[in-house]
Amino acid sequence: MMLFTEVRGLPVLAADGGGPLGTVTSLTVDVVSGAVSHVRFRDGAFGRVGLSGRVGLSGRIGRSGRERAVPWDAVDTVAAGAVRLRAAAPCEGAPRAHHDLLGHRVLLDTGTGHGTVLDVAFDTRTARLLALFTTRGEVPAGRLRGLGDYALVVRAG
Repeated sequence: MMLFTEVRGLPVLAADGGGPLGTVTSLTVDVVSGAVSHVRFRDGAFGRVGLSGRVGLSGRIGRSGRERAVPWDAVDTVAAGAVRLRAAAPCEGAPRAHHDLLGHRVLLDTGTGHGTVLDVAFDTRTARLLALFTTRGEVPAGRLRGLGDYALVVRAG
């Protein structure tokens, strides 16, 4: 188990052992499945992303600082020191629609406010969310209903 705040800022490493590709900026969550769907990171100064859009092939990225995303199934391991990708992990240049859970407003499906998200615990092997920690207490991950621009909606009680 890890927290989103522990993953943010970790280096993203290619499976080939090359230098860091970048630094994790956030994790994208699929509310329907209750799991992390993508790891989002900002290109590093020495990150390598091939012309084919695959990590660890040819090509060099300079200090562009572009945000990139890789699907969770491209992640090999997540540990306290780094996020390591599988060989030839697909890298998406244009990030998909994304709402960062950290700092997001929380509403119960009854319309009552339930604070903001401080952190999220998840299983690093399966990507399943375990719990959300809000300014008003813990919310079991199974209560997530929807996520949009305005708020994260969770089932009451």
